[in-house]
Amino acid sequence: MKHRGRHRRRRRGRALRATLAGTALALTAAATVISASQATVADDPGALRPVGASTGRLPLAERRVPGPWLDRLASEMGRPVGVGAVLEGADLPLRNAADCAGPEKHGLPVEPAATRAYCFGASDTRGWRPGAVTTSGDADDDGRWAGNRVVLSGWSRGAAGGSLDGPDPGQGLAKVAFVDANDPARLRYTWALLAVPVDGGRDYRGLVSPLSGMVWYQDKLLVTTREGDRDALYVYDLDRIQRATVDADAVGRVRGGWAAHGSRYVLPAVGSYTLPGGDAPRPAAVSLDRSTAPDSLVASEWVPADGDRPTRLWRYALSRDPARSGLLSTDSAGRAQPVEAYETKTADVRGVLAYRSAWYLDRAAGSPGGHGTLWRQDADGARVTECGTDGTRHCWSGRSGSLSYWEESGEVWSQSGRMLFALPLASVDRALGRSTDR
Repeated sequence: MKHRGRHRRRRRGRALRATLAGTALALTAAATVISASQATVADDPGALRPVGASTGRLPLAERRVPGPWLDRLASEMGRPVGVGAVLEGADLPLRNAADCAGPEKHGLPVEPAATRAYCFGASDTRGWRPGAVTTSGDADDDGRWAGNRVVLSGWSRGAAGGSLDGPDPGQGLAKVAFVDANDPARLRYTWALLAVPVDGGRDYRGLVSPLSGMVWYQDKLLVTTREGDRDALYVYDLDRIQRATVDADAVGRVRGGWAAHGSRYVLPAVGSYTLPGGDAPRPAAVSLDRSTAPDSLVASEWVPADGDRPTRLWRYALSRDPARSGLLSTDSAGRAQPVEAYETKTADVRGVLAYRSAWYLDRAAGSPGGHGTLWRQDADGARVTECGTDGTRHCWSGRSGSLSYWEESGEVWSQSGRMLFALPLASVDRALGRSTDR
């Protein structure tokens, strides 16, 4: 994949942002007026606090699925395909915001308003929980993958522990919508199930994990995993997508072929990053930062709103080795060490984004049906978006989700319930009281 110059990318980004500014959707009115009970002032978390190697250390040990396992699956299931082949079969429409129901649009941000918003159909997402979002803007710095603009939206059900709805809490399933975003007025998608090879590559099981974080970088997709799992991140190769051959609710080898719980495609994991032993913290939200050299993956843990300790943030460098495309940079022992670590007083963080010196933290709503808050923190202090005449800070999306910055277009993508939406990062900074020229 050829990486184009950043100066060309920024010119295109400015042109696109100018277009967005003139054609922004009137979505603010779709977000229901915030109730008085939400108009309280959130505690100011202050500046980020850098932490040293001893307290901020979270080494992740890299593990690879043996190559013969993946080759055995491919020989049984057929030659793997890439993202372009998956998009050719994308035939499920995402509705534009004007055609989405009012209750769905209630979860959109109040300030700043989304400039683009779409909703998934109820029939094929019923019983599934929306989670992380990443895009081809993460995958390649020109914003495209094999010439396509793509959004990936993660969904989960049936995770162990009963935290998600599903027919079998002991099994768990996670799937990704591959969204063809080449035409902003006509987004279409299809599904791929996330799986883990078992039995030496003779079969696979569904990934048991709510997808709270997801990053697509080069040809790899990194996703977060559930509490109780030693694996912090699973790794998928987007050049190793397999076609399901049997349309059935089952997962794995079945009579007559291979099933993926109704999805057309299945992604077998090619590796994982494992937590150290003991009571180690866990990355719950992740995103890509292209403003560093090398590009980096940033992560936040989840601490409940009534927790008695700060939330930890980490930054990991991504490898520049062409033989390790899309993977974290590791030491001689095969461990990825954080290159930065911080603590923040912001709790209940559901999405994290870092760009230049700023960290953007998406905090969940404090009550059902409410709106969340979006903080920007750095070494100097914290700012928060405000809306309404009473200066309420509950202005962000109702069902807070992951954040993904598409640098080439200048947009932040996120998801709230069945709503997938985007807005310029510049509008976020203006709502925080600080405008930047991007």
